[in-house]
Amino acid sequence: MIISGKESVLVQGITGQQGTFWTKHMLDYGTNVIGGVNPRKAGTEHLGLPVWESAVAAAASVPIDASILFIPPLGVKAAVLDAISADIKKIVVLTEHIPVQDVMYFLSEAADAGVRVVGPNTAGLVSPGESMVGFMPAFNQRIFRPGSVGVISRSGSLGTLICLNLVREGLGISHFIGIGGDPVIGTTTKDALIALDNDPKTRAIALVGEIGGTMEEEAAEYARTMKKPIACFIAGAASPPGKKMGHAGAIVTGERGSFASKEKALTAAGASVHPTPDGVSRTLRSLTT
Repeated sequence: MIISGKESVLVQGITGQQGTFWTKHMLDYGTNVIGGVNPRKAGTEHLGLPVWESAVAAAASVPIDASILFIPPLGVKAAVLDAISADIKKIVVLTEHIPVQDVMYFLSEAADAGVRVVGPNTAGLVSPGESMVGFMPAFNQRIFRPGSVGVISRSGSLGTLICLNLVREGLGISHFIGIGGDPVIGTTTKDALIALDNDPKTRAIALVGEIGGTMEEEAAEYARTMKKPIACFIAGAASPPGKKMGHAGAIVTGERGSFASKEKALTAAGASVHPTPDGVSRTLRSLTT
């Protein structure tokens, strides 16, 4: 789920408005975009890149390490299955409001094929100074500067704020991993934590969670084994019990999934949990400088 500058990227939905806009930014940033997919425009070029009818057709022409989807909700299942059939091992699904049964189906197919899915409803991945896939403002050096802090976030906007605060504190980001805000996603907080723990560039981790689900509690179990410092902000501390706030996954059922449950688990694992996002960056500055 970490993207590197060497990895080749296919854009499914490259000719649409959002696909065009963000592909331009990815190319300008240095992302190794090798082309895109649109069945209606196969055989043409877009942004100077070839357009294929499918991911399978693209993979028959050029090696592909990752695919990013700018696809409407009802078309995502078919697009992900196409990428899986093309043996693409990393698929970034930006789309939200995908039918849950579609998500469960393609995640099951991906798991069977050994394919990593990031998302749905993710803001994407960034390795500052190397590559970006998605719609995070990696090109803004006030927000993304190369460094040694890995950032994990369900939310793109809160993840952006954390990165901004880190840079203001004189720190930089090794990798940003947007896991997505939907209740069913392919990459969990724990998955991202393991990846950053094993990444040699990452010396510390900023974790942005939300109420709802149990991903932060499950990540806390792994965090107990880590030596790298972790500072956290959990959004939704003041929300009423049982109230859905923001992302589809941010709903508390029972005791687990509440702010108190997440704070307790993470604190017991040795992580620091802060009431405001700026506390994360101040703590990590004191621990890494």
